[in-house]
Amino acid sequence: MDIKITSPAFKEGEMIPKKYTCDGPDVSPPLIWNAGPSGTKSMALVCDDPDAPRGTWVHWVIFNLPADLKELQENIPKQDVLKNGAKQGRNDFGGIGYGGPCPPALHRYFFKVYALDAMLNLQAGATKGQILKAMEGHILGQGQLMGTYMRQMDYRGGV
Repeated sequence: MDIKITSPAFKEGEMIPKKYTCDGPDVSPPLIWNAGPSGTKSMALVCDDPDAPRGTWVHWVIFNLPADLKELQENIPKQDVLKNGAKQGRNDFGGIGYGGPCPPALHRYFFKVYALDAMLNLQAGATKGQILKAMEGHILGQGQLMGTYMRQMDYRGGV
């Protein structure tokens, strides 16, 4: 089953507003998705950048979101476990929670949501690889939203 994921902050293929990047306050964007299929026990979300020079760069990993949750407000706290019990993994910046785009050239950012038939038996701080491995055989549905970003240089060569 396909899950439709959108954001009130940007549309598919559009530039992600500066607010959600290293050039702004670097808060997570608001995301909305439709309900997972029958049997959904939890949701997971991964945001990554396949255009990074050293390979795909992970910007956000969050899992064990409640099955009935259909949105994430902007500015999710950068903490291990959220009030709703969801856990956040480690991003490739080395931190917990969302780390926004900060590329030197135009890159694509994929926000992927997954409906799962299980809760993931992982600790907060898990990596994208660990989460993807734990999700194997448990994905009931998924969807993605792609945004782009490129840092704007000023006339002096700075950002």
